[in-house]
Amino acid sequence: MENSNQSVQIPYAYKPLSPWAYLGYFLLFNIPLVGFILLIVFSFSNENINRRNFARSYWCALLVCLIIMGIYILLGRVLGFTTDVAGYLQNIVDTY
Repeated sequence: MENSNQSVQIPYAYKPLSPWAYLGYFLLFNIPLVGFILLIVFSFSNENINRRNFARSYWCALLVCLIIMGIYILLGRVLGFTTDVAGYLQNIVDTY
């Protein structure tokens, strides 16, 4: 009969990350140059699969944000919102 209280040893490559680790990696990836380099390194690393997948998902979220920002900028240019904003900001600067 097998004892159900025995813990299973998970290899380090498959060991899950704690919520604090996810928060720490998220904050680390937001550091301008160091975070970008570590994001690239962790995206291709096989040391921990969960960390690699988190880094890859961060790339996907970054790409989605850049696409949405590009659409907003494009729509602003096409619809003329950027000239209105630039004129508004110029009026604020001129008054001071």
